[in-house]
Amino acid sequence: MLIFYTISHLGQRSLRNLYRFGILIGLIFVLVGKMEAQTSQLQLLSDPFLQLPTPTSILVIWFTEFAGSQHFVSYGKDFKQRVFATTTQLTRTREDQNSKVGEQREKGTIYQKPTPRKIWRHQAEVTGLISGVKVPYFVTSVTENHQKIESHQFTLSPQPKAETPLKILLTSDHQLMPMTAANLQKVAETIPELDGIFFAGDLVNIPDRASEWFDDIRGNAFFPCLQGKANYQLEKAGVKTFYHGASLIQNIPLFPAIGNHEIMGIFSDELSLNEQFNHPYPRFIGKRLAPLFPDQIEELELKNKTFNSDTYQEIFSLPNNKNYYSLSFGNIRLIVLYITNIWRTPSLEANARGRYREKQEDFNHPENWGYGQHIFESIQPGSEQYKWLQQELNSPEFRQAKYKIVMFHHPPHTLGDNIVPAYTDPQQIIEKDNQGNVKMIRYEYPLEQDYIIRDVIPLLEKAEVQLVYYGHSHLWNRFMSPSGMHFLESSNVGNSYGAFLGDKKRAVPWEFREKYPAIGDPNGLEPILPSLNPLLAEDGKPLPYIASNNITVFSILDTETGTVKSYYFDTQKPQSEVIKFDEFKLKNSH
Repeated sequence: MLIFYTISHLGQRSLRNLYRFGILIGLIFVLVGKMEAQTSQLQLLSDPFLQLPTPTSILVIWFTEFAGSQHFVSYGKDFKQRVFATTTQLTRTREDQNSKVGEQREKGTIYQKPTPRKIWRHQAEVTGLISGVKVPYFVTSVTENHQKIESHQFTLSPQPKAETPLKILLTSDHQLMPMTAANLQKVAETIPELDGIFFAGDLVNIPDRASEWFDDIRGNAFFPCLQGKANYQLEKAGVKTFYHGASLIQNIPLFPAIGNHEIMGIFSDELSLNEQFNHPYPRFIGKRLAPLFPDQIEELELKNKTFNSDTYQEIFSLPNNKNYYSLSFGNIRLIVLYITNIWRTPSLEANARGRYREKQEDFNHPENWGYGQHIFESIQPGSEQYKWLQQELNSPEFRQAKYKIVMFHHPPHTLGDNIVPAYTDPQQIIEKDNQGNVKMIRYEYPLEQDYIIRDVIPLLEKAEVQLVYYGHSHLWNRFMSPSGMHFLESSNVGNSYGAFLGDKKRAVPWEFREKYPAIGDPNGLEPILPSLNPLLAEDGKPLPYIASNNITVFSILDTETGTVKSYYFDTQKPQSEVIKFDEFKLKNSH
């Protein structure tokens, strides 16, 4: 009654003011509700993952889409110990018309061109650890509005002692491929106690596309697969099965090598990320294209005009911030090299910017040339990387290690497609007619100048490296040199380019088949048959490889026995067992 009496005695102007005040209060409640709803939806963009263990410490890294006010790791008994993280923002992560993220299911419905995506990286070093002791931990990110967002609990430990037996997953070329989540799920089911992951490159497809790392809506982005948060539906033989990957890198360290899919080409605010990725220039061309003072071009401008690996380097912690590095892990000395080049089509069609030629329409437009399959970082004698490799192979840490392993992306020996042509700088040949008109621009790659075979492998042989591990051709096969050095490619997760033996030939143009072998290993080694359960060809003969879009493969290095064991799983039969099909022992591993 009092309220009714008060309102009834207010003037018309007062009623209008009261009405406006009510609307204002209502709007405030709506805005506050929306803010609370948005805040409640905030979450970590990734679980934490582990890198670079030392005898007493390890790095913990995770990502958010907010800068936050503080980020820290809680660890130890009752999680009473705390260490705060250093936060940096990724500088090149974007989404574009080809992203499968958020509400964008079809091309270009949300993003019509590359659009920056703000992502923050948090890194904390947990110290005071004891080798062999697993310590529980979780991470916390605090928003600007003081909301705490916590991860689940995981375990970490420092670098294992030399005598500790280890099981290391050897994997490569995930690239959001169809069988990646299934592959990793079967890894965890088969080998529940892994100690680390050696990853031989090609982690994603387009490195600056943020969703490929974190939240591609198809459910098989890089981090979700390795953190057990994938949700990928694989349909085989009419049967649909969901796979979730495995919770691996939250608990064990990841050691990556750089592949060609970690490298972006020219930078643009307009071209799609795919176009940018597919058009890197060699560094010397970038300097030519610089408008002024080409010898003094700034590093950022040079990278924007040629290529960069910034996102890869910003996501991972790499020793000395280099794409090549070495470290010890238990009784392993691991050397990781930067050996990769741009992939080009083998086509000789007039519209091909390929391995062997330029597009006909671009003959008089050098700004559009692709320059063949050019190499990103030199490994020639005298180069910075080559001199570093020589020094590392002669270091006490390497010479005293029980297991000496080298990992890089490009294959030195394979039955796959990507080993052809030779790994050397393309030799450009411009053919002109009598009037001086360009009639062809082509590239040759002398086999005898292959830098891996001519320059790197002799160093590794002399240093008594036991295993060279690599990827790139999306298959499993292995080889052994006369001295007993093993070569393993174990990179089959669902997009095989095939293996080339018998009547099956690589896509080498017939004009070049005398120079670039279309069958077998171009560098002269014979493939080794799997020692336990090889797959059989249609004629019943055992195959020395697995190159399949249905059967996925993974390999495990077991330092207790000095063996490498390889397994396959047939995704056409979701209820089938994982089969161990090959095992070999490393030289001098007793």
